[in-house]
Amino acid sequence: MMVLTVRELNIFIFVRHLLAMILSLAALAAMSSSSGSSLNISSPLDPFDSSTSWSLAEDPSNSSSEPLRTLTPDLQPASTAVAVQEVSPWDIALCITGTLISCENALVIAVLFYTPTLRAPMFILIGSLAVADLLAGLGLILNFVFTYLVDSSVEFVTLMSVGLLISAFSASVLNILAITVDRYLSLYNALTYHTERTVTFTYVMVVFIWVSCLTLGLLPALGWNCLKDESKCSICRPVTKNNAVALAVTFLLVFALMMQLYLQICKIAFRHAQQIAVQHQFVAISTTKGVSTLSAILCAFGACWLPFAMYSIVADSSYPIIYTYATVLPATCCSVINPIIYAFRNPDIQKSLWMACCGCVPSNLSLRPRTSSDV
Repeated sequence: MMVLTVRELNIFIFVRHLLAMILSLAALAAMSSSSGSSLNISSPLDPFDSSTSWSLAEDPSNSSSEPLRTLTPDLQPASTAVAVQEVSPWDIALCITGTLISCENALVIAVLFYTPTLRAPMFILIGSLAVADLLAGLGLILNFVFTYLVDSSVEFVTLMSVGLLISAFSASVLNILAITVDRYLSLYNALTYHTERTVTFTYVMVVFIWVSCLTLGLLPALGWNCLKDESKCSICRPVTKNNAVALAVTFLLVFALMMQLYLQICKIAFRHAQQIAVQHQFVAISTTKGVSTLSAILCAFGACWLPFAMYSIVADSSYPIIYTYATVLPATCCSVINPIIYAFRNPDIQKSLWMACCGCVPSNLSLRPRTSSDV
């Protein structure tokens, strides 16, 4: 019988409680979608409906009733309720995506939190990215719940929902940029990286990222919204068109900076391969794999976010909503990919996952050499 350590047991307990909360929110959203669809198919007035009571004691079909007397149904309160909003399949897809995002990143956070050896600067950044993506996933689930279970006319609900999504996704993008910078510095200053790159400096950078992103999320609540003038709305209500353009342009600048950094990383990696002649063949293979990995990371990031960013610049609230959904869904999928790219591929995190789940580490994983592409 396999005996779990205290750390592994804590990981299991933490993940179980967090996943229970996430799945309960998803179940609530699913129940709202099923109840909404069932209520929408009922006709407004059905003489054979059991919820309809007639004001006359006589049978409505009785021909002996007075000819001028009309039968007006006395509807019960349940039948006079406001019609339930039809559930959009796009919103269901976003809710499912949010559930998947939350489950993945909850696992990453649990492993990092309960593994004392994973406290290096790179793991702090990975943990910050996981927190951002976790909040983004919860934001997608809560947005579904607020849309179909809470009165959307309440301004506080709308502003809180959009503020959470802006803060979470902005923090996700900036944390990816910080991880890219960390990768570049680990290669550019390979000899002094571990002495100059302190944990305190990393925490300061993470705090700066979150303060900036929380400020962006509070802007709609502070009056930077289009609730009083729908003509100024962007494709994502209640964000104004000007604010959406500013966020999209900022993202394009971040993406351009990431491309430049990854290009420099590739140049440094190839230069290191040329300088080590003894291990030329091994390093060349490793470098080629690392370059292909970095290219895949950059392409995946651009494919997820560029359509939404470009569409936010040219479109506004008058454009068909189907185009907004078609660009938002790929952008949210970036948070599904992030744990796979930045966490689950890391050998140290893989070892912790194997120890927590199976109590052992595969021999091929324990002998695997660390490379810059693993971070």
